[in-house]
Amino acid sequence: MLVRTILLLVLACFQLGVSAQFQPEKIDIVRDKWGVPHIFGKTDPEVAYGLAWAHAEDDFETIQQSLLAGKAMLARYKGKEGAQIDYIIHLLRIPELVEEKYESDLSPDFKRLLEGYCAGLNAYAAKHPKEVLLKKAFPVTPKDMIQYSVLQLCVLSGADNALKTIFNGSVPLLENYKTAGSNAIAVNSRKSIDGQVYLDINAHQPLEGPVAFYEAHLCSEEGWNILGANFPGAPSILHGVNENLGWAHTVNAPDKLDVYQLEINPANKLEYKLDGKWETLESKNAALKVKIAGLVVGVNKKAYWSKYGPTIITERGTFSIRMPAQMDIRGLEQWYRFNKARNFTEFKAALNMLAIPGYNIVYADRFDTIYYLSNGRIPIRDPKFQWKTTLPGNTSATMWTKLHPLEDLPQVLQPQSGFVYNTNHSPFHATEGPDNAIIKDPTMGYETLENNRSMRFAELMAQHKTIDFDSFKKIKFDRQYPSKFYFPINIDNLFALNATDYPDFADLIGQLNTWDKKAEANSVGAGTFLLLYDTISKHRNHYMKASILSKDLAVEAFRAVKTNMLKDFGRTNLALGDLQKMVRGTKEIPAPGLPDVLAPMYSIPYKNGMLKGNQGDAYIELVRFTKDGPIIESINTYGASARKNSPHYTDQMDMYVKQQTKPMTLNKKEVYANAEKIYHPE
Repeated sequence: MLVRTILLLVLACFQLGVSAQFQPEKIDIVRDKWGVPHIFGKTDPEVAYGLAWAHAEDDFETIQQSLLAGKAMLARYKGKEGAQIDYIIHLLRIPELVEEKYESDLSPDFKRLLEGYCAGLNAYAAKHPKEVLLKKAFPVTPKDMIQYSVLQLCVLSGADNALKTIFNGSVPLLENYKTAGSNAIAVNSRKSIDGQVYLDINAHQPLEGPVAFYEAHLCSEEGWNILGANFPGAPSILHGVNENLGWAHTVNAPDKLDVYQLEINPANKLEYKLDGKWETLESKNAALKVKIAGLVVGVNKKAYWSKYGPTIITERGTFSIRMPAQMDIRGLEQWYRFNKARNFTEFKAALNMLAIPGYNIVYADRFDTIYYLSNGRIPIRDPKFQWKTTLPGNTSATMWTKLHPLEDLPQVLQPQSGFVYNTNHSPFHATEGPDNAIIKDPTMGYETLENNRSMRFAELMAQHKTIDFDSFKKIKFDRQYPSKFYFPINIDNLFALNATDYPDFADLIGQLNTWDKKAEANSVGAGTFLLLYDTISKHRNHYMKASILSKDLAVEAFRAVKTNMLKDFGRTNLALGDLQKMVRGTKEIPAPGLPDVLAPMYSIPYKNGMLKGNQGDAYIELVRFTKDGPIIESINTYGASARKNSPHYTDQMDMYVKQQTKPMTLNKKEVYANAEKIYHPE
């Protein structure tokens, strides 16, 4: 009781200071029929205040867990699971980076925006103390937000994969903090029948958690008017559309991080050789507070640093990692600049910040401009070294210091084809025709592979000399694989078996061979394929011994699937929707979609042999830029709120499965006229 009283006093004192800066009674939160918040205020910081409050109303728990990670306090709440993330914060020296650069590198108006968001979040915590997960985490500060954003962008750059490799696979991946997949498409008047510009914003995110999308409309009197989605703890939209332009992100995979093995002094494990001289590793004590059996226990762990960067001492050697993501704190500010851009010139100026270390960007605007960029903070590297392998850590020749400028990155502007797209495939195939980028520097490490989605999109787009918006939507919502599979391994042997040769599972072979390759919930062939895919994925070290699934292993997979079908269901004619479910709370419905179709679904074990979707289409926003402004429609996976008692906890689920969308608008008068609820964040 005493601790809670102290918390309330601290937050009250903080709010007294805030009240002079922000007037909540002048901020409107307008909820539409779907519960989506439309935030209106005079200034951008006031709108950020309202965004923090509205998002906390819908998912305060996830916001807090995200910011606890940024404060290196997650272990106090989640125990050993959180300790891994807290240690990475210290290992990467994120607090030191933010402290060093906060005042000098961030613009005054953006710092003011962060202050507004923090004020709204702290005000909500003061008003709802019973919802606070860890009282010592408040008040939240702008530096906490920046620390969390740097952590996320380091994970995006592969920090967790590098650590897993260095520790020989003993460090679990930070799956809850990673993004994967996505589609983005833009079409201009060269390709559209009506001369309009179309944009598909469609990231394939985890459906819940710290990188699940939250939809919001942000509107101030300072020229901020945007509708789209963000992650918990972000003070602006991460991809969406304003009155003039919009952009979509997909994950890309250039070489964003390098690993070095240091040459250690045999007489002193804390000394390493660099350019012929012995240097001493810097060390600091990462003091972790870990919740164990209900108690918070202090744990001390050393965090080392070489001139290359964060350093880990293992039994196999001493390794350093170096990545541009860990050298800049302006990622969130760059997204804010995207939000406020009014044309391609202003958007391009924001791109030149080069603060976001990755992501493809597909851009479109009302001026008929479309653009693709495989964005990244990519080092300029010496080509004589093999950058895809562990590098020698004893020479400054491998210690890059400069980054490629924007003009070096793969990009396509206004192609003759009239469209650009990305489905996490090669950035050198962003359109059709002569306008694709070419590889300029192999050390940048860009991916060059195709996938099922890229090939299916190419098949579908080739059918249209020009395209209308309904056909554009059908492509986005397509659930069929291409004529030839493009998985990382060749699975053709699954379809090459003769049913008469294998009477024990002839029924499954027949179901697969008569399947139309569509991932519909009522498809038995899709159900059989899902279980085969799931079996192979779960035991990838066994089945994926080579780039081709052998005939013998295909037979083995079929037999394993049939055994499990009979054990869990007592039959083998199972439709996809019998096996795969969309689940939230007490609601459970059949879920269509399979991995790597244009409208995908990825699943995890659920119960009784069934699977439940956990990553897929996520937030979808479809835009037409017309002479009268953008026409917008969207759908989110479940609903606007993560609160189980909210009417908007699952109210978009059925529409999502049926691939239906809801109309949305940037028009303030229309929003107020159709409001379900209007109130202030107080």
